[in-house]
Amino acid sequence: MMKVGILGGGQLGRMLLQAAANYPVETYVLENDAACPAAHLCHQFTLGDISDFDAVYDFGKQLDAITIEIESVNVDALEKLEQEGVRVYPRPHALRIIKNKIHQKQFYQANNIPSSEFIVVENAAALAQHKDFLPAVQKLGTGGYDGRGVQVLTSAADLSMAFDAPSVLEKMVEIDKEISMIVAVGENGDTAIYPPAEMVFDPALNLLDYQLSPAALPENILNQLEAVSKKVVQQLQSPGLFAVELFTDRNGKVLVNETAPRVHNSGHHSIEGNYSSQFDMLWRILLQVPLGNTAARATSVLLNLVGAANHDGTAHYEGLETVLEMPHAYVHIYGKANTKPGRKMGHVTLLGNDIPTLISEAHHIKEILRVVSK
Repeated sequence: MMKVGILGGGQLGRMLLQAAANYPVETYVLENDAACPAAHLCHQFTLGDISDFDAVYDFGKQLDAITIEIESVNVDALEKLEQEGVRVYPRPHALRIIKNKIHQKQFYQANNIPSSEFIVVENAAALAQHKDFLPAVQKLGTGGYDGRGVQVLTSAADLSMAFDAPSVLEKMVEIDKEISMIVAVGENGDTAIYPPAEMVFDPALNLLDYQLSPAALPENILNQLEAVSKKVVQQLQSPGLFAVELFTDRNGKVLVNETAPRVHNSGHHSIEGNYSSQFDMLWRILLQVPLGNTAARATSVLLNLVGAANHDGTAHYEGLETVLEMPHAYVHIYGKANTKPGRKMGHVTLLGNDIPTLISEAHHIKEILRVVSK
């Protein structure tokens, strides 16, 4: 039986392991929290730091293949494992590009992939020399995740909020829609692309509020989205599962925002909404079997469950029983013992064919289902 490891034991690892139960595979997880959401679902759990060379190398050398659920892993160790015959998904060279926002933007530029105009700055002082470039979005080169490490700078008055570290300054785009395209790439180069998901963000938390898939888009925009997304993964030259996040602007132009080299929040709806979920798809890639069917079963709306403001402590789910009574709602709780404001604690997927009704139900769930502390 093939031995496959996951670096990271959060909710992505948890859902990946839930999908693994359908396959003949022995699963391993490396994480520095013995009570993490994925710990009890794998065959073998190792307590360790995914950013430490020795921890990752010692964990991986017993495996046939290894993947990630977060980018902040030790790439040097993954390179050594790859050299010694362990199959690494995504390939370490692709991970090096993606995990640094500066390198990622330079990759788009070098490969003629449409993306917003940008400037690389080493610190806050250097940023102050580019006041005429504002309004813009500053993103830390490394360390940002789930909305952290991103700062909107609309004018020179905002420079006091700027990060004092190597970062990329991206020209503000007049966004019409934010779209995610999940693309699967097999070991043999075969690709499969999921229908687009339109993402609507919470402006206060800079986290996904809800999303709709398949997104209602004109055919010319859909064609652009698919072509650009496929070009991104083709140029990365790596098998794996990739979430390409894009903007469409007011003029119908498609621009790449960021790429994640792993299963992604914007693909969670696929568990119920598509014939092969993003998690099932990654196992197909890891196990080198045919790629799955990405077609949608129905229209889906996904709603993130995040910790309520002013609540920090043992998690309690107010209104959960009411939502569980809803016939087309699928609730996923991530198994995190403690909540805090804005922390991802779960999600709900709604399936149906009437989009206004689905969105209305999603907003209703937001009102009645709250993650609070006891």
